[in-house]
Amino acid sequence: MITLGALNDIPAIRHGFFTREGGVSSGLYDSLNCGFGSGDTPEAVAENRARAMRFLDLQPEGLVTVYQVHSPTVVTVDKPFAPKDAPKADAMVTRLPRVALGILTADCAPVLFCDPQAEVIGAAHAGWKGAMGGVVEATVSAMEALGAKADRIVAAVGPHIAHRSYEVGAEFRDRFLAEAPANDYHFVPARRAGHYLFDLGGYVEQRLANAGVQFVHHSPHDTLAESDRFFSYRRATLNGEKDYGRGLSAIALAE
Repeated sequence: MITLGALNDIPAIRHGFFTREGGVSSGLYDSLNCGFGSGDTPEAVAENRARAMRFLDLQPEGLVTVYQVHSPTVVTVDKPFAPKDAPKADAMVTRLPRVALGILTADCAPVLFCDPQAEVIGAAHAGWKGAMGGVVEATVSAMEALGAKADRIVAAVGPHIAHRSYEVGAEFRDRFLAEAPANDYHFVPARRAGHYLFDLGGYVEQRLANAGVQFVHHSPHDTLAESDRFFSYRRATLNGEKDYGRGLSAIALAE
């Protein structure tokens, strides 16, 4: 489990960006796969999620996750719900204590949020599509509806595919330039002609700044390159693997 300084300094919360280590799954899902949407056995996924919650000193039923669809949709959690009842969304916010907001990723950026004064937390799944669609800003707005203020929010961007590993085509870059010419800053030419390397984490940080979030910590890890520590959709695709595990990131108010 990885924690980040921006959130470590807040005693009212518990958080973790879990690696793929320490679980019971095998094969492609070795070992802490927390995604019921994978082809792993439900029993193994449930045990892995329970183990993650024990690291946070929480009960397994305190973990809530959504059915992620790369959208800007945010759910305000007013009571825990089971995975089978998960709504389609890509972010959650709450003021409930001992409820862990969980995000599942395998290259996309997990973002955890906290306004320590208002005691409001949030979690967002920020792939390129969700980030462009406004999931970061929507999460901040939903937190503000619970009493948070953007300039008090502390955010941590967890492990994701790094700039050096995220090769994209020209048409991908064109989408971002059409949104704002300044987005060219997040691209550098790749070795392959007509291709670029995209800085997903930098783009997410830009969207956080645009939303008024001033305190951001960014993980240096690369989910594609660090195969022993993280699941990666792109690595699985490049290797011709039929599936991949999902890593969990979670945040909860302690009391």
